[in-house]
Amino acid sequence: MGYTMAEKILAAHCGRDYVKPGQYINVDVDFIVGNEAPSVMTIREFYNLKCDRVFNNERIAIVPDHVAPNKDVAAAEICKTVREFAYRYNITNYFEVGRMGISHVIVPEKGLVGAGDVVIGADSHTCTYGALGAFATGMGATDMLCAMVLGEIWMKVPETMKIVYHGKLPKGIVGKDLILFTIGKIGIEGARYKAIEFTGEALDDLSMDSRFTMANMTVEAGAKCGMFVPDEKTIEYMDERCVRPYKIYKPDDDAVYEQVLEFDVSNLEPQVALPHLPENVKPIGEVRKDRIHLDQVFIGSCTNGRMEDLRIAADILRGRSVSSRTRLIVIPGSQEIYLSAVKEGIITALVEAGAAVSTPTCGACVGTHMGVLAEGEVCASTTNRNFEGRMGHKDSRVYLVGPAVAAASAILGYLAAPEEVI
Repeated sequence: MGYTMAEKILAAHCGRDYVKPGQYINVDVDFIVGNEAPSVMTIREFYNLKCDRVFNNERIAIVPDHVAPNKDVAAAEICKTVREFAYRYNITNYFEVGRMGISHVIVPEKGLVGAGDVVIGADSHTCTYGALGAFATGMGATDMLCAMVLGEIWMKVPETMKIVYHGKLPKGIVGKDLILFTIGKIGIEGARYKAIEFTGEALDDLSMDSRFTMANMTVEAGAKCGMFVPDEKTIEYMDERCVRPYKIYKPDDDAVYEQVLEFDVSNLEPQVALPHLPENVKPIGEVRKDRIHLDQVFIGSCTNGRMEDLRIAADILRGRSVSSRTRLIVIPGSQEIYLSAVKEGIITALVEAGAAVSTPTCGACVGTHMGVLAEGEVCASTTNRNFEGRMGHKDSRVYLVGPAVAAASAILGYLAAPEEVI
């Protein structure tokens, strides 16, 4: 009997030849990620317990990205606390405003994680790094504390679900469409506490940016993590960036899966998740006829704030204008992406079209700043969640889309398909 990727990585990190789903194990952690919101809770308990060291100051990243740049005095105090902790314990990978980005964008961008790693973070979208073939999962602030001090954490070995995508993706279909389609099929609890392996020939041409998007949103299906088997594209990405050696684990041919799902995505349309759940998914063809007016369009977040997303949006917006009754907010996922977008002329195209472009932050996605919605307002967003009140007032509505639908919708002022403007 063979083993899945998740089982192989976890076995290697707990000193066993193999592990089985349902086992409780102590796992050595390669890297820990925290943003300022949960990190401040971790740090306060660190001091309360009179801890005096971290297990490895080079294996921890602290990134102020949710309420930074400081949105108010309370945010300033939170960021001050994590900043002083990072300086006191010489956290090598502390990323200050101006040198930062959204944590789940800059951690792989800086080469801090790689294939075969076990990564935990006090943020649910830590699963993003599964795109590299890592076992990456979100945990609570107290779990982060234990890992920061001990360098290990306990967990239950998850079952693994395998999802196979057949066919060749239609032009313009990206990772956001695939993962929304998948969540629409299996539901927000369809992969609860499971590892997901994404595979199939339809993924061969998928960019790394799109793979990060898919891994990022596996938690929206309840998954423990979402993983891609590293291929040449992954290896090239890691070889350009990784600061530590990585190790590729591949599932055995006779690995045992809790479930195997297969989808033919040859004719997939751009997908939209309607309020108020990521599983409430329909193809844009079914939604566009309703001409749903949009007060705001947001392009950014750890889900879709990467170069691919900005290029797609800029290609559609270039030479066109945002609707006079709709505001378009664009936030690159990192300073590196921002600078690359400036050099490519992407920022110029976006600003000339009428977009407001800002420094990297999670603010709009989590409804704290830089794009908060008022009562009754409707937003098309490239983020990962559309729960009630997620981006602002509890009576606002959020439609989850990919960057192409977002850009086309900003131009027309209602939820639209890209072909309506191209």
